[in-house]
Amino acid sequence: MDTDSDVIIAGGGLNGPALALALARAGLSVTVVDAQPPRLRAEAEFDGRAYALALASKRLLSAIGVWDHVAGSTQPILRIIASDGRPGEGPAPFFLDFDAAEIEEGPMGYMLEDRFLYAAFLDAMEAETGITLVPRTTVTGQEPGPATISVTLSDGRSLSGRVLAGCDGRQSGTAQRAGISRSGWGYGQIAVVCAVDHERPHEGTAQQFFMPTGPLAILPLPGNRSSIVWSTTEEEAKAVMALDDASFLDVLRPRFGDYLGEISLAGPRFTYPLNLTLANSYVAPRVALVGDAAHGVHPIAGQGLNLGLRDVAALAQVLVEAARRGEDIGTIDVLERYQSWRRFDSTILALGMDGVNRLFSNDNPLLRGVRDLGMGIVNAIPSLRRGFMRQAAGLKGDLPRLLEGRQI
Repeated sequence: MDTDSDVIIAGGGLNGPALALALARAGLSVTVVDAQPPRLRAEAEFDGRAYALALASKRLLSAIGVWDHVAGSTQPILRIIASDGRPGEGPAPFFLDFDAAEIEEGPMGYMLEDRFLYAAFLDAMEAETGITLVPRTTVTGQEPGPATISVTLSDGRSLSGRVLAGCDGRQSGTAQRAGISRSGWGYGQIAVVCAVDHERPHEGTAQQFFMPTGPLAILPLPGNRSSIVWSTTEEEAKAVMALDDASFLDVLRPRFGDYLGEISLAGPRFTYPLNLTLANSYVAPRVALVGDAAHGVHPIAGQGLNLGLRDVAALAQVLVEAARRGEDIGTIDVLERYQSWRRFDSTILALGMDGVNRLFSNDNPLLRGVRDLGMGIVNAIPSLRRGFMRQAAGLKGDLPRLLEGRQI
């Protein structure tokens, strides 16, 4: 049957454009339905929102033609330090210290602002003839059939494709309409996000300070600037967000420390609630879920976008290879290849981050001793330390070709 596109993507955030480019560059036609005006995020001013891209994610961006357009705006992550402690007291004596010089691949990852990454995705999609972008529109209905899936849009139009990819976030309408239920729980935590300028250079070092109420991540941006992701109790987050900028900095400084000298706010502050939400299936007839629509995780290791890009790489490879074999790419047996590739890995990583957050977000003396000893052991054994570094860089596991920097 004729279709408007081989694949319709609901959601134009970051995973949606990445999937569209991966598919279109391999010869499939794609329609991306995006609720936002096309240039709104691309033309935004600096606001501190940024991502820690693992090395494997950088390789995917290179393979789909995006990396060269953002490389000059990135900050390589050359070192990662994780420590345990209390505000104002400094870190415990046991900590993790990962140095990129210990692995041969180079930086473990790169920091990149949201506005630059989205703009590069948008430019690449506009230059790709196999992609149709439908802005200011959402998917409001879907009806799978024996050969196609019919999709209804908020402007009243209908589209047909062989697969509908849900890249529409933790509250995925695609998943709900497909009858896919979810499991998960809230953490009673809120992430406070902002950026700070500081006197001294960070030298490409990312810090993760585990405090009793939740972790504080200090992530290096270009220049003497860092992105802050401070996960804390809902009560404390609401209280600090109610403060003026000077008072907010007074509360942040004992947690941030003085190793980078004096700090000042470099933009607005944001918050978002933290929870774990896992789709009980990643696929349904002619439907596949990607990124947060499949697995919304704690930001403790900065793996949310990286997990989504792993989904992108796996789903694109499954669909493209099936199409080249002459298969109907929307049949459930094809889509289940994607699910079997990604679901176990994503669930284990999500639950692992959940466990780390629970282990460290408390002040229990016994647990403090156990976790500090564990960090000390990992840091003291070079082979174990390098294994954790390669995991953080996204280099372990059964990697799709795009995550190796290769074309499908």
